[in-house]
Amino acid sequence: MSLATIAPPQHPPLDDADDDLQVLAPRLTDDDATVRRLALIELAELEDPAHVPWLLHALHDTDAAVRAEAAGRLAYWEDEATVAALVHTLEDAEPTVREAAAHSLGELKQPASAEALLAATDHARPFVRASALRALRELRLPAAFDPALRALADAEPGVRLEAVGVLGWLKREEALPGLATLAGTDPDADVRRAAVGALGFAPASGVAVLPALLTATRDQAWQVREEAATTLGKLRLGGAFQPLLDLLDDGWWQVRLRAARALGQLGPAHAVPAVPALSRLLTESIANLRKEAVIALGETRHESALPAVRLAAEDPDPEVRKVARLALSQLQAQ
Repeated sequence: MSLATIAPPQHPPLDDADDDLQVLAPRLTDDDATVRRLALIELAELEDPAHVPWLLHALHDTDAAVRAEAAGRLAYWEDEATVAALVHTLEDAEPTVREAAAHSLGELKQPASAEALLAATDHARPFVRASALRALRELRLPAAFDPALRALADAEPGVRLEAVGVLGWLKREEALPGLATLAGTDPDADVRRAAVGALGFAPASGVAVLPALLTATRDQAWQVREEAATTLGKLRLGGAFQPLLDLLDDGWWQVRLRAARALGQLGPAHAVPAVPALSRLLTESIANLRKEAVIALGETRHESALPAVRLAAEDPDPEVRKVARLALSQLQAQ
């Protein structure tokens, strides 16, 4: 049964209520939902913990807008009762209410709030599971590792996506095989992209994840190829040089930009073949792409990059000219 069909409990008692609440109480119980919602906003803006029971009560209001307002305002109050109520509200019949509750749960800061979230990772509804994992990601709680690892096999892509986020933050090597599998084979492009990015915490050798990342450089979705270039550059894997070089000819400039950045991060080891390929990017119409190419040319630390960088020092874009001057300093210092 959704919260919208549950009869609201009795209003919190007004005995010993402060003056503000005494004034607002008639409007908080008004027959007009708009009046109730506006009164709830005023009540929440007082930021008085004594008023939280009224916000919790409003999660059971017959009007979805009032319930959504209450769910959003409860982000500022983190205690066991509030977290449990918000987790329950993830089952609300109205999407706006569920989204407001999920957003508030994503604002949690205290590890002690995780108990209800951990239980919700096994909930029957995918939205609840995904929202719980999203909130757990922000807490970076070790206890979230096992539920997130299990969720990599969830039937719903939204749940797998949030599980990848948790594991990426926790950075435990036991997660790498599962993440590598998703990076190369998941049917959802968003999940593949997230998994490719999460692999960036792999050990310096990166041997276990390199095949998955190389597969990702050939992914049908350009966003996955872009993320693959970024992760390969971050890990500085020598075996990634040729695939990154190939990505400089990608049809999407965003991919070419990340590939150029990654080639620069690989450093001087592959400078001789990298310099001509990076130099070709200086004719691109997109200034940010030319800028990344110049930065990468400087990072090659190879004298063969000097002519191209000197040319870039006359680029019409001031940011390109600026990084060209820095790159010249790097190259001339060799």
